[in-house]
Amino acid sequence: MPAIVVLGAQWGDEGKGKATDLLATTEKIDFVVRTSGGHNAGHTIVVNGEKFATHLLPSGILTPGCTAVIGNGVVVSPEALFRELDALAGRGVDVSRLVVSADAHVIASYHQTIDKVTERFLGKNKVGTTGRGIGPAYADKVARVGIRVADLFDEEILHDKIEGSLDVKNQVLAKVYNRRAVSVDAVVDELLAYVDRLRPLVADTSLLLNQALDRGDTVLFEGAQATMLDVDHGTYPFVTSSNAVAGGVCTGAGIGPTRIDRVIGVIKAYTTRVGSGPFPTELFDEDGERLWKIGGEVGVSTGRDRRCGWYDAVIARYASRVNGLTDLFLTKLDVLSSWEKVPVCVAYDVDGVHHEEMPMTQTEFHHARPVYEHLDGWWEDISACRTFGALPANAQAYVRALEEMSGTPIWGVGVGPGREQILSVPR
Repeated sequence: MPAIVVLGAQWGDEGKGKATDLLATTEKIDFVVRTSGGHNAGHTIVVNGEKFATHLLPSGILTPGCTAVIGNGVVVSPEALFRELDALAGRGVDVSRLVVSADAHVIASYHQTIDKVTERFLGKNKVGTTGRGIGPAYADKVARVGIRVADLFDEEILHDKIEGSLDVKNQVLAKVYNRRAVSVDAVVDELLAYVDRLRPLVADTSLLLNQALDRGDTVLFEGAQATMLDVDHGTYPFVTSSNAVAGGVCTGAGIGPTRIDRVIGVIKAYTTRVGSGPFPTELFDEDGERLWKIGGEVGVSTGRDRRCGWYDAVIARYASRVNGLTDLFLTKLDVLSSWEKVPVCVAYDVDGVHHEEMPMTQTEFHHARPVYEHLDGWWEDISACRTFGALPANAQAYVRALEEMSGTPIWGVGVGPGREQILSVPR
């Protein structure tokens, strides 16, 4: 399979990095590519008992011999990029095989400023952003006043673009938010300081990846955020600012849709989300507290507690449909050990109307109440299981039930954080 997409099938934090890392170590992956988002994403990967967290970098950076690519659809904070590279290099990771798209847009300091003051201004209506400038950078991109990586290599063009971008922003900062105007020269100097380190990393990544696919190399496209945070297909406006679904891979990497052979959706055995927005299966009781505690549900990038709820098969079916999923990768099955019965949301009740598919409007989804089916639980610790057949019968039945409800074959199951704690599901 020369072109594989791995993406989140819920609201993020499903374990995409783990799935990517597994493929990169078992399938001889030549390239791992990020195609959207910025350093608001986060993957936790455990290698030989050692925990690594990646944010802006593709998780393939941890696999020897694999080229990590930041595609044109990503928004790049140079400060965050080099901070992360330096941290990994300091732990002995070879970071020399990183390539950054010349067409990726740059997050400048003023994007972060605008992100933070806007959230504060919105008060109770805030979206729940990370405050890292992701949305404002994408807004500039769409408004055609953005700065691309290649612009940093021409000081005159860089100055003109920043001046044009700040012309209106400074008016807003001063007159709406009562903040000091941003100096154009200061931003230019700040970005130019990264040029010498950045220049050797930059390439035409669309050409690079298409040539790799022509050679028969295997390219893994790693999703950031997740389906329900997609700016078009997620729970708008409580979403990220880019296309996190499979279709976004094509625009975010510069490859055609006919190149993609396999689309793997990563999904937890229960559901979590960070930030604001509707969440039909969210729990506010002892079960939610247990899921949070046992699952260690704290955001990798944000440090914020994740909201927890039961598995939502409606969301899974929706993710399968809008992404054209070929497989599901189910993570954190071990967290569910010790429940006598495990509820699974099979449909929604919206003001007395039964919905087995996603409601059409935000209002309907906001009022959705889960309709549960209760599956038999198990008490055994399954973290030491190394084959699917070694799982307790009820755990196997739970996986098979989710597979049927979700409408997509489950390819693998995670029973712990380690590379060795992943089980293949027999067909």
